[in-house]
Amino acid sequence: MGLSSGKFGRFGGRYVPETLMGPLLELEREFYAARQDPVFKKEFEFYLKNYCGRPTPLFFAENLSRVYGVKIYLKREDLNHTGAHKITNCLGQALLAKRLGKKRLIAETGAGQHGIAVATVAALFGLECTIYMGEIDMKRQALNLSKMRLLGAEIIKVTSGSRTLKDATNEAMRDWVTNVRTSHYLLGSAVGPHPYPLMVREFQSVIGREVKKQIRKIEGRLPDYLVACIGGGSNSIGLFHPFLKEKGVKKIGVEAAGRGQETSFHALSLLKGKLGIFHGAYTYVLQDEDGQILNSYSISAGLDYPGVGPELAFLVETGKILVDSVDDELALEAFNEVARLEGIIPAMESSHAVAWVKKFKKFKKGEIVIVNLSGRGDKDISIKEVKNAKTRNNN
Repeated sequence: MGLSSGKFGRFGGRYVPETLMGPLLELEREFYAARQDPVFKKEFEFYLKNYCGRPTPLFFAENLSRVYGVKIYLKREDLNHTGAHKITNCLGQALLAKRLGKKRLIAETGAGQHGIAVATVAALFGLECTIYMGEIDMKRQALNLSKMRLLGAEIIKVTSGSRTLKDATNEAMRDWVTNVRTSHYLLGSAVGPHPYPLMVREFQSVIGREVKKQIRKIEGRLPDYLVACIGGGSNSIGLFHPFLKEKGVKKIGVEAAGRGQETSFHALSLLKGKLGIFHGAYTYVLQDEDGQILNSYSISAGLDYPGVGPELAFLVETGKILVDSVDDELALEAFNEVARLEGIIPAMESSHAVAWVKKFKKFKKGEIVIVNLSGRGDKDISIKEVKNAKTRNNN
């Protein structure tokens, strides 16, 4: 796995228009320099601790453990400033943008958590901010839309294609091509052309490093299972990467099965995708026989993406992580159960990971499961299916 090539086995790479090659090479050089710069690392760690709120707690979910029949710890990424793991990567990239002399941040968002995090760091560091969001996601994530505007971001509605995250990403990249000299594209997941997958993984790996220390302190050993949802892949690779050499720890990535694996309404890029180039990288993509990108679907806006990070594709192919799926119905059940049993409202994305623990029936006595609770679910309360589920439960 050569870092300079941006390849993870056969996956990854840098498939972009010629106008972006220079900026990507510049970003790569600056990222490698920053990794070795004590001043950058000290500044990044300062903001993680004093602004972001890291380290986030590892919480023993006693009530959920009793009901699900296995010892469950929740990595409380929902307690980060802005309510998700996204702020960690955004702080790192915003500091890089400052080093590069960029005055403007461009971003895409689906669930809105990345958009809020980008708008937040833009406000913090005095940068202009433009965020692209699909029309459908703007409706189902109206609360986060209001927050982004309050933070000073310009929101551009995307009405093309599926009007979700895929198309928001397309428009954000078009903006970047046009304004590359003054703007930094702050990609929110471990996807896209090199160095983005590597860079996002490096910034988010703080999640797994914290978990390693925390579980050893609490339990005196490593967990048996790590579980995280997979859309593009930032929260999952952030949790899994520090554990890749730990063979006794099973790493489970959970994709969104939407209305069912056998329907066309899902976001199963790893389980049902085909190899292709998507948003600048070679990876698994939902596409038809002619290579046209298919629309993905999930109740969760953050998982509603027809591709996946190239490093995750490599790790699945080499057997270092396992992939399963959870549909909307199971995710909704978990969403409600975490809220009622633990007093924590999880993001709908994270609910897929929790639901997998309920779905899996082969745990052995005494095993420990850590679920990455990647974000909080305030943004999801207004979703139609959530409202209907509450109504059914109240009747």
